[in-house]
Amino acid sequence: MAEAVLAVYRGDRESGKPVEYKVPLAPGMVVLDALHYIQGHLSPDLAVRWNCKAGRCGSCSAEVNGRPRLTCKTRMDSLPLESPITISPLRAFPVIKDLVTDVSWNYQVNKKIPAFTPRPGVQWKMFQKDVDRPQEFRKCIECFLCQNVCHVLRDHGKHAQYGGPRFFVRVAGLEMHPLDGVSRAKLLKEQLGLGFCNITKCCTEVCPESIHITDNAIIPLKERIVDKYYDPLFWIVRKITKTGGS
Repeated sequence: MAEAVLAVYRGDRESGKPVEYKVPLAPGMVVLDALHYIQGHLSPDLAVRWNCKAGRCGSCSAEVNGRPRLTCKTRMDSLPLESPITISPLRAFPVIKDLVTDVSWNYQVNKKIPAFTPRPGVQWKMFQKDVDRPQEFRKCIECFLCQNVCHVLRDHGKHAQYGGPRFFVRVAGLEMHPLDGVSRAKLLKEQLGLGFCNITKCCTEVCPESIHITDNAIIPLKERIVDKYYDPLFWIVRKITKTGGS
């Protein structure tokens, strides 16, 4: 029977290191299957977060050969087997144990975003095209692969000043809703650090739901910030009406 060698990260961020395991291959096998084999036969104390095994919950995120992926959607036969397959935890977040990371920071960011608030007296009617635009962002499964691959978080650790692609997607879904009446421009500029994003599109590349994060969410939000805070005509209007920058 064909085998694959998995070099799985074990331990915490300070003392962790890869440990190699030989796993027999089966048709249709995915990386999460291989991790379950290790748990069941070789190392029952291996910590792995997962839930649905169907690419819908986003909880089995890890780095496979250095690329952030869902382990339940990464087929073993799509990976080179000549050398060990490295499985490591998401690099942008603290490691709890082995492949399990502490992603609770994301939920704290989520709390900062005002919920959908319809305009006073709004009529609950809209065109289909206005529904389709924010609907794309509702596909997000919160796997946080986009957060992990974003260099602002991954390499520079600006968690305190930055929201990350996942929450720019959420804000875009709200801001582009035809019936929403709340402006989140000040939040994007001052607390979520939208300006740190330099639109490398790495978040879009790893999204398992194929959301066009950069083109359809981040760039339009950047345009709104520029219009509101840096367009000279808007600046004059704010000075005359004394509306400020909120």
